[in-house]
Amino acid sequence: MNSSSQTMRIAMVAGEASGDLLAALLIPSLQAHWPGLKLQGIGGPRMNALGFDAWWPAHKLSVRGYVEVLKHYSEIVGIRRQLKERLMKHPPQLFIGVDAPDFNLDLAKELRQSGIPTIQFVCPSVWAWRAERLKKIRDSVDHVLCLFPFEPALLAKHGIEATYVGHPIAHTIPDQANKEQARQQLGLPSKELVLAVMPGSRQTEVSQLATLFLQAAALMQQQHPAMHILLPVAPGLMPAIQAQVNRNGLSHLHLLDGQSHVAMAAADLVLVASGTATLEAALFKRPMVIAYKMPWLSWQITNRKRLQAWVGLPNILCQEFVVPELLQDAATAQSLAAALQHWLDHPDQIKLIQQRFQILHQSLKQDMPTLACHAIEKILAR
Repeated sequence: MNSSSQTMRIAMVAGEASGDLLAALLIPSLQAHWPGLKLQGIGGPRMNALGFDAWWPAHKLSVRGYVEVLKHYSEIVGIRRQLKERLMKHPPQLFIGVDAPDFNLDLAKELRQSGIPTIQFVCPSVWAWRAERLKKIRDSVDHVLCLFPFEPALLAKHGIEATYVGHPIAHTIPDQANKEQARQQLGLPSKELVLAVMPGSRQTEVSQLATLFLQAAALMQQQHPAMHILLPVAPGLMPAIQAQVNRNGLSHLHLLDGQSHVAMAAADLVLVASGTATLEAALFKRPMVIAYKMPWLSWQITNRKRLQAWVGLPNILCQEFVVPELLQDAATAQSLAAALQHWLDHPDQIKLIQQRFQILHQSLKQDMPTLACHAIEKILAR
């Protein structure tokens, strides 16, 4: 790839841990293509370690759910206003919004109107919720970098240019994870049943789901007394998780400081909150049960905007219910435990889902940094 001698400035906004990771995977290729590149805006620790100049930390934008956003609305709007003024005063050659569409699309629209090219890295989930975003995307950005193969064609129908760049996580997870090695790493027996319990990485998710997931695990443990339970805990959430664990009296429970990938590699089954972790579990080829709960009002608003029958990424990508989803009132300890037990009672279905997930894994493996840089170069060349 040819590099330019011109010093480039690119503004980026990553709104949470997943955006920080995606941006960090892209940044080295941008820096190789444009030596001396200056990267500024809102980012997380991975981006900062690569020389990104974070004017605000990414976690300031890491809020999910309508009701929850209202609590932080004034601060988030204030950050966006200050960022816009700063970028308008000293315009970068390009703005890249990394995920966080509620924040980034409004900002991108104003920057684009002022003549700054704009890119959205990660297509907002218009295929699942909020189809009204399509017009906003078209008005806000010059190009979308898509993680999933079906997205560019969908966007093209609405006059939005896009490039499929693959999902970087497909490269970080092996085609066949070594279960035995993962269990040795965690000090687990090689033959006993292991359940990974993953109630989310946000405080709001954990408050809604952790107790429910632990109750489901307790019901499973009544049927399988020797079963080990792995609970990876996101940074800062250990006190909240520990308090709920103490109330549930589970045996063979292992609280892990992060280590979600090791937990999934070691597990026979995964009970997981809807989100990126469901895709990770699919890439580990693990049978799973997907669940989600949110405050009542947030659910009423969100559920009306659903466009498909599926919420979990494995089901959306396969376009059918390949794994069970239990949402809101359907997510009870009894229903979750029954769905987990169903996998154990039907090992033939586990083999089929593993084959399906292997095909999915290969389809997501692309050279994301190179494909993204090619798309960015074309936008800048206009």
